[in-house]
Amino acid sequence: MTTSTAATVPTSAERIRSACIRGQALLAIADAADAAPVNAPVCHLMADGSVVVAIPVGNPVAEAAATGVQAMLELTDHAPLKLRERVRALAWIRGLLHPVPDDEIAVLLDQIASVDPNPVLLQVISPRSTARTRDVGADYDGDPDDGHTLLRLTPESAVLADATGAEAVEVGELLAARPDPFCAIEAHWLHHLDSAHPEMVARLAAAILPPQLRRGQTRPLAVDRYGMWLRVESAEGDRDIRLSFPRPVEDVLSLNRAVRALMGCPFLNGLPPRRQ
Repeated sequence: MTTSTAATVPTSAERIRSACIRGQALLAIADAADAAPVNAPVCHLMADGSVVVAIPVGNPVAEAAATGVQAMLELTDHAPLKLRERVRALAWIRGLLHPVPDDEIAVLLDQIASVDPNPVLLQVISPRSTARTRDVGADYDGDPDDGHTLLRLTPESAVLADATGAEAVEVGELLAARPDPFCAIEAHWLHHLDSAHPEMVARLAAAILPPQLRRGQTRPLAVDRYGMWLRVESAEGDRDIRLSFPRPVEDVLSLNRAVRALMGCPFLNGLPPRRQ
């Protein structure tokens, strides 16, 4: 069950953009039941709205894309902490899949690496050769069969689904959206809050949750610039609670202040410190 106290939450388009950065990506040929999905360790939404993915060389999906084919990209947004149910949302992007031309690979690798320096980028090879098209930090001198090839998906439709339901997202809206500013550090921040500051989670629960919801174990589930989610796991089931920040935050300092405000920290609520 999901409960939200927030007036403002990330849009579905923003959540898909964030999932492209932190989510697990699977690529499959649409309407092909006999073609197994393949893991895409690189998944990057470009400024033109296309999605560039890297998959292993020689995979049937890559071979099918040689002449252009309808494909589906599935993004799974997992909670960083080990909870009973870790899947927070699923996103599906459907469109035309085709290989990236050789003369565009080097530029795309540089663009993606500037945002996401994924080591897999060093394993990208030309689809028409067994040699790297350009050095990006180091030469790829491994087995070409272990390399990756770049494919481009031109989106035609997108859908986001979570515990509250599913919503279709217009391609133009997806292009205009930006990922949440905390999506890249969310896992580290939540792990730190959970392991080093359990008393803060307990105070948040005591300040926000009604008594009947405090019987289970409360863990941090998610955070974004508008607020955070707590997961209450109990014998009766799981309950997700949304906590809204007083105002959107953009950096770690303002995020920490917003969390303390939710806890009812007196120094953030106007009560002056005692003078000695």
